[in-house]
Amino acid sequence: MDIYGQLRTFRCADIQEDTDMTCEVDEVFFADCAARSFFDQVANKWSVMILTLLTRKPTRFNEIKRRLEGITHKALTQALRRLERNGLVARNVLNTSPVAVEYSITELGRTLQVPFGAVYEWSIKHLHEIDQAQKAYDQQMPAEQ
Repeated sequence: MDIYGQLRTFRCADIQEDTDMTCEVDEVFFADCAARSFFDQVANKWSVMILTLLTRKPTRFNEIKRRLEGITHKALTQALRRLERNGLVARNVLNTSPVAVEYSITELGRTLQVPFGAVYEWSIKHLHEIDQAQKAYDQQMPAEQ
C-alpha cells in the first residue's frame, strides 16, 4: 500500500505476455524498507568483488586486500563486517601462530552468484555503449572543479 492507503500495482518486467502477474509496488523507495537497507550495505563495488573472490576459495584478509587493487584496510574491514552481519560471509579464526583469520562465502552468499554474474555479463556486453554515453556527457558538461 502507498502512503495514501491505496494498493498500487505494476506489471513485472520480463514476464511473458500471456501471464497476468502483478506485483505490489516495490517499497525500496521508502526509507524503512528492509531491502533498501540490504542494498545500501551489499550492493556496492567492494562487496560484490569480495563475494566474487570468495566464491573461489576461503581467503585470508591480507590476500583479499592484495587481490582487490585499490581497497583500503578500513574499507575492506568495513565491507567484511557488513557481509558477515548479513550472513553472506563467514569469519573463521585459524589456530595458527600468529593467529590468522580466513573468510569464506556462505550458502546464502552463493545465492548472489547468478544475479551478480548477470550484472557483470550485462556490463561487458554494454561497455562500448556506456563508454560512448560517458564521453558524450563529458563533452556536454563542463568539468567539475
